[in-house]
Amino acid sequence: MPGRITAADVSSLGLRRGVWECTWRSAAPPPRVALTLEGRTVALAQLTPEGEGSWRASARIPPETLADGAQTYLLVADDGDGTEDPRPGATRLAHLPLLAGEALADDLRAEIDLLRAEMDLLKRELRRLATG
Repeated sequence: MPGRITAADVSSLGLRRGVWECTWRSAAPPPRVALTLEGRTVALAQLTPEGEGSWRASARIPPETLADGAQTYLLVADDGDGTEDPRPGATRLAHLPLLAGEALADDLRAEIDLLRAEMDLLKRELRRLATG
């Protein structure tokens, strides 16, 4: 991907009316920015320029993916096509933990969910390296 983006370059603008927005600085946008949940692409982000070298990604959280408990959505950049699952080597741009339903005593479940999502990306990358 040209102008590789790191998670440190990304700033989350928060979640409003079901749309999660983030911004970052890079020479060019990645070919695709996808919203994922549990390693699966659930939506594509719309990319808009915010000025020279600055971009905004807006991803609508699909209502059908919301459920009780802790869920962690990831915004990933890769060179994939359409709504296929993230490709090996995808860059995790940002994460959005959501707690819904019955109140949780603490956010440990959200952290565990985030670790699971990151492990899924890591496993895919290790498999790609092992076969390539």
